[in-house]
Amino acid sequence: MPGTARHDREMAIQAKRNLSKTTDPVERLRLQCLARGSAGIKGLGRVFRIMDDDNSRTLDFKEFVKGLNDYAVMIDKEEAQAIFQIFDKDGSGTIDFDEFLVTLRPPMSNARKEIIMQAFRKLDKTGDGVVTIEDLRGVYNAKHHPKYQNGDWTEDQVFRAFLDNFDSPYDKDGKVTTEEFMNYYAGVSASIDTDVYFIVMMKNAWKL
Repeated sequence: MPGTARHDREMAIQAKRNLSKTTDPVERLRLQCLARGSAGIKGLGRVFRIMDDDNSRTLDFKEFVKGLNDYAVMIDKEEAQAIFQIFDKDGSGTIDFDEFLVTLRPPMSNARKEIIMQAFRKLDKTGDGVVTIEDLRGVYNAKHHPKYQNGDWTEDQVFRAFLDNFDSPYDKDGKVTTEEFMNYYAGVSASIDTDVYFIVMMKNAWKL
């Protein structure tokens, strides 16, 4: 299923390799996240969300740097300032972190976005934009999972592990939003060169 470990490894290796070559600060931050695997960018998003105490969905420079440090991103102050200025378009001293995460996400073609959304809609049985264990029951067969077959896990534990693929490592709530699903697959997509191969992989994984 979607937790494509091999792609994750390839992507992490590729990201680390490219890090030594790029000088663009945003690209460097993106590669540092991707070096952690498909959930890397989403993990950074969760760190920012936790810091956003007043739910303004914005961060000032101090919060931004603290978030990067909490996530253990190696970045110096000048580089952080350069990134912050790119996103603080109106010079207000704050950045919108949804916009920031969308920009940080590796670019994807519309064909890729569309197939990702098809998979999400198939999973989201209730159509409320959030995938939960309840949604998974009719779509994902836990009984084929090796840990279910050997009696280690219950069906719910298999579902939960499946959702955790898409959830951030620091804040697992057992729910997956469209944004989290898209962020996860943007990570997977970064390791796959052609649209055709990506679409075939998605179709096979989700029986679309």
